[in-house]
Amino acid sequence: MYQWGQSQGADKVFLLPDGNGEFTRKMGMLVEKANLGFGLRSWRYSMLVDDGKIEKMFVEPGFDDNCPEDPFEVSDADTMLDYLKSRAVLAA
Repeated sequence: MYQWGQSQGADKVFLLPDGNGEFTRKMGMLVEKANLGFGLRSWRYSMLVDDGKIEKMFVEPGFDDNCPEDPFEVSDADTMLDYLKSRAVLAA
């Protein structure tokens, strides 16, 4: 993940690898995706954290073990960037 972040120029973003799923499990976001050939994985979400406090989460709909789909509608970078831009406008 470190190398991917470097190749993307993500020097102001903290990329959190979670190889054994411990963080994901403790967040309550671990789901079974065996039906899609993945096994235990993190449900898709994006999260804004400031000084250790979760300020905003965008969680994909349909959270469930072996969900028949793998949605990617609200956890994308554009949704988070739009949210951050709207906060900046309100703060101005």
